[in-house]
Formats: sequence, structure tokens, C-alpha cells
Amino acid sequence: MKNKVQMITYANRLGDGNLASLTEILRTRFNGAYEGVHILPFFTPFDGADAGFDPIDHTKVDPRLGDWNDIAELSKTHDIMVDAIVNHMSWESAQFQDVMKNGEESEYYPMFLTMSSVFPLGASEEDLAGIYRPRPGLPFTPYRFGNANRLVWTTFTPQQVDIDTDSDKGWEYLMSIFDQMSKSHVSQIRLDAVGYGAKEAGTSCFMTPKTFRLISRLREEGAKRCLEILIEVHSYYKKQIEIASKVDRVYDFALPPLLLHSLFTGDVDALSHWIDIRPNNAVTVLDTHDGIGVIDIGSDQQDRSLKGLVSDEAVDALVEKIAENSHGESKAATGAAASNLDLYQVNCTYYSALGCNDQQYLAARAVQFFLPGVPQVYYVGALAGRNDMTLLKETGVGRDINRHYYSVAEIDEDLKRPVVRALNDLAKFRNDCPAFDGEFTWERDGQDSVTLTWTNGDSHTSLTFQPNLGTQDAGAPVATLTWNDADGEHTSADLLTNPPVYRK
Repeated sequence: MKNKVQMITYANRLGDGNLASLTEILRTRFNGAYEGVHILPFFTPFDGADAGFDPIDHTKVDPRLGDWNDIAELSKTHDIMVDAIVNHMSWESAQFQDVMKNGEESEYYPMFLTMSSVFPLGASEEDLAGIYRPRPGLPFTPYRFGNANRLVWTTFTPQQVDIDTDSDKGWEYLMSIFDQMSKSHVSQIRLDAVGYGAKEAGTSCFMTPKTFRLISRLREEGAKRCLEILIEVHSYYKKQIEIASKVDRVYDFALPPLLLHSLFTGDVDALSHWIDIRPNNAVTVLDTHDGIGVIDIGSDQQDRSLKGLVSDEAVDALVEKIAENSHGESKAATGAAASNLDLYQVNCTYYSALGCNDQQYLAARAVQFFLPGVPQVYYVGALAGRNDMTLLKETGVGRDINRHYYSVAEIDEDLKRPVVRALNDLAKFRNDCPAFDGEFTWERDGQDSVTLTWTNGDSHTSLTFQPNLGTQDAGAPVATLTWNDADGEHTSADLLTNPPVYRK
């Protein structure tokens, strides 16, 4: 994975609604800012029950978006990451439909998990209560297999049926996805929902030793096909550190809420601790197609005695501050207020979570870009997008508050905003400055700021993050950036009005 800023986006929500338009937008409006792109599921269909994360056919591009030739064309200018959805597929898939028709006579019968697959002798109340699920209730949905009713394992929604990754048919299916990606100019794969992909009786069925064995096996197969693997798991922060030692890349999901915590309180204690212990083989994010994760900094959901990076009371205060800054919009899109119930996220754009404060937003992006790892910026975040309450009202899906459809005209209008122009410049600086390929150091400056530094030979750059200034004056700059280039030494004390530019 190149040490350059990436964008993460849907194929149909940035431009004219297809892969060709996305390519044109990346090559023109964001030229030099984003040199890689993670395209969220564009398979058949891209608009199912979970916005593409319930594929009927994971190896085919939805023809409404384009075809594999469009992916090949985009790969000429951008590294491409795609999702391999490990845990489940659509109930409308040909394989599952065959099982529903023919029951145990179907060749695909072993491919799907039922309750009895994991608990052949039955399950006790304790067994069922111990299963970890990101949403309320038990992970089973009744389906009819031939002439028999069965409880099919559905970790997420009833339409997303879980795959038995232990079965030959299940593994054959996953490898067909890897094979397709390896011949389609894809360089990285994100293993979506892999934390739930290995079930075992007597366990939580989430991030168990069996899960790690599954991840290792998938990583080995990816390496054979020259595919780098990124793991996507929201969990207790110490589990994230453990995961990182076993994979190519892992998301830094603790960073987004920790930066919000610092900007809301002026306190950098928890952020400093995380910088000290976090894995460096990370993909850094502030926002994704999901919400803003909060369990990643709180106590362990399965054992509350394991304390988080901040207290649970601080997590609650964070959630309330996001609601205040977004004028209640986050509450309208989160939990029981909207569908897609999730226990681990707040549905809100990052810009709205900060009360649309340009200075704080750019400071948070600067910290993201300066910490070790490969930065990914969500398309809504790339345009400093506000909450889309109209789309939320239309669909009733909480996550849609942060999944706006941008026309080309809207993109062009947003690119005139100073905060968006400054973010583009900051991303270009991150890509161009050779210091970021060198050595990282950091230090705590007194009680209320941290300084992050990169040095590579004669090239150097530093970022001082001082969030308490924003708590004293909401419009104050809270980050100072210094660097050197062919024109000498430079300092920007205001990333909004004076964003950095690296001159070679």
C-alpha cells in the first residue's frame, strides 16, 4: 500500500453515479489529493438491503455502474482497494436460493450456517446469551429449507445470511472472490465483517482464537495473489493492538473519537496514551460509510472490568456533545430512532459532529495525516459534508445521514469552500512531502498539546495540536504546521487561511 492519502467512496454517490464518472472526478477535482481509492461494494447489486454489503454475486460489477474494464481504467492512475465480504452474502444469491428450494439435497447446503451447524446438540440460554452481536437480539432468522424450517445465522440483517467458512463450499466461494480481485487490477482487499466470520460453540463467536486462524488463512491466500489485506473490526482497543500484529493493515478506529474527545474537552491525555501504544501498520480514518465508532475507546463490551482509553462516562459525554453540535441530528439517526441499529456507532458526519467548525476539522485531519499509517478520507469528509437529513427522512436508514449523493455541480460548488480547498492542499502536502517516508517521533508539550514530527534526511515537518485553544475560542486555530522545502523553512499557524504547500 502506497504511503499516500486515499479516498473511500461509493461508486455511485460521487459524480454521475457510475465508475467512469468517479474516475473522472478523482482525476480532475481531486487530482494530487487522493492517489488511492477504496471503492465500497459495487457488485451485483450495489443497492440491496445494506448498500452493497449483501451481494447476490460478489464477482460481478453491477452493470448499472460499469464493468471490470472501468476498474482497470481507474487502476492506471489510482491504487484500488475493494471489499471481500467474508461473513455473509445475500439471501437472494443463487446459492442460498438453491438451498431454500432443495434443502439438504442442495450442493450449497453446507455453505450456510444454521443454529444447529454450531450447536448440533442444542444451545443453552447461557450459550445464546454469550454470542456477541453488533445489534440487539439473537443472530438468527427463520428460513425454509426445502420442507423444513431452519434458523439461519444472520449476524447483521435478515437479508444477509452467514457463510460457513469451515465448509469446502464456503471456502471455495471466498477464494472465487480473491481470484476475481487478483485479476482485476485490485491491489488491496478489506475483509469486511471478518471478526464475526468464525463461529464456535461456547464462545462469543467474535474475535476468538478461531477468528485469528481464519484471518491468517485469508492473509496467506491474499499474499499468493499479491493482495494486501486490511482488517475491519470495531472492538476493545487492546484487541485492535493484538489484531495488528497478525495482519498487513488494521484500521485505527480509536483515533476518530479520541480526537473528538480532545477537541471537546481540551484534554490530550487519552490521545497521548494512544499515540504511544497504537499500531503503526494502520489505515487512519476519521469517518467511514458507517458511523463514528465509540466502543473502540470505551471499556470492553464483553467485560466491563477492562477499562477503555477513556471512561464510559466520557464516552457518554462525547455522544451527547455530538448531539449538541449537530442540533440533535445525530440522535435522530442513531439507535432506536432509525433502522440499521448498531451498538457501536453514532451516525453523523465528522464535520457536523464538530459543529461545522473549520479550524477544528482541519486540525483533526492534520493529526490523522501525521500519525503513522495510510490516511483514508471518506468522500463526504473530503467535501466537509454536513448531515443529510433529507436522505435520512426519505429512507429512515440512520447511516444515510452520512451517505449523501453528490452531483458534479455540488462537488464543484463545495470545492470553492475554503475548508475544502484547504483539505485538498493538506492532502497534497501529505503526498508530496518526503519527510513522511522517514522516521516518526512525537512529544507531549506540557499539559495541553502534542507535537508530531517526521524526519527523512534533510526533510522535516512537525504538527503541534493544541485543542484547548478551541475550547477557549471556538474560531481559533488549534494546530500549527512547520516544514521545509526548496524555498526554505515555513510555518502555518492557520491551516484554513494558510494551508501548507510543498515546493520541490
